[in-house]
Amino acid sequence: MNQMTTRRAVVRVPSGPKSIETVDVPVAEPGPGEIRVKIAAAAINPVDLGVAAGVFHQLGMVHQPDWTGLGWDFAGTVEAAGPGVDLPVGTRVAGFLDGFDRDHGSHAEHLLVLAANVAVVPDGIDLAAAATVPLNATAAAQIVDLLGDAPSQTRRLLVTGAAGAVGAYVAVLAQDRGWQVTGLARAADEPFVRDLGVDFATDLGQGWDAVADAGALQEPALQAVREGGRFVGVQPATRLPEERGITVEVIFARPDGPLLADLLARVAAGELPARVHAVAPLEEAADAYQAMAKGGVRGRIVLVP
Repeated sequence: MNQMTTRRAVVRVPSGPKSIETVDVPVAEPGPGEIRVKIAAAAINPVDLGVAAGVFHQLGMVHQPDWTGLGWDFAGTVEAAGPGVDLPVGTRVAGFLDGFDRDHGSHAEHLLVLAANVAVVPDGIDLAAAATVPLNATAAAQIVDLLGDAPSQTRRLLVTGAAGAVGAYVAVLAQDRGWQVTGLARAADEPFVRDLGVDFATDLGQGWDAVADAGALQEPALQAVREGGRFVGVQPATRLPEERGITVEVIFARPDGPLLADLLARVAAGELPARVHAVAPLEEAADAYQAMAKGGVRGRIVLVP
């Protein structure tokens, strides 16, 4: 009897979108605490472009002998469950993988993941939209946790990249912690940013009590923080040194099933955006990555097996 196979998008010698190919691998059975997800949709994120370009290979963070799997975000249905899992087959779930050194990713037909790392997708959210939420919203929530509650007198927060996926979520979630938020983005994005319930700016300015650098501006964004303020970055490999008494943190998003469940509930309630820019078939992953790399995309390009 022939074993079932499944497709996944990978890079062998990463050199950008043109180096992406799909390979067939055996369908694996879930172990204790694991589920096998039949992928319905998987978003392309900037980090995926970095993996395909070999950025993390060059940093010594990837050591795969054959190929490196692509994709972090996913949404789909439970196809099989291992021992100790109480998610019924057919349950709609979403989640994301973390780490760079792996031969598998979410840009695939099937995926084995820990059940504890996924969340059930609420009714009212289609799976393509759900696939855009996990990595970006979780990262945003963890950025806001690093910022903490706004001090009573010094609560002016600038969010860079506020029209982007992570930045938009930070702009909304930081308001829950008492921050007076201003979103930094291009002039054309002003209506979207203001719809998040925050102020708007097109230049960094100076003297902010805190900056959440979702736009990865790095040093210029740090310079915009007042002495003794707070800065949270999004590039763990290039953490900025502390200066002028500024507390510098950096986020590396980790899967958190219960947190993601809360975030998806807020998406379902219309409190957080879920933006699909376009949908493309998995076999056209290279072209979809190329489109994402050109920039100017609002929302996510989603791959569908």
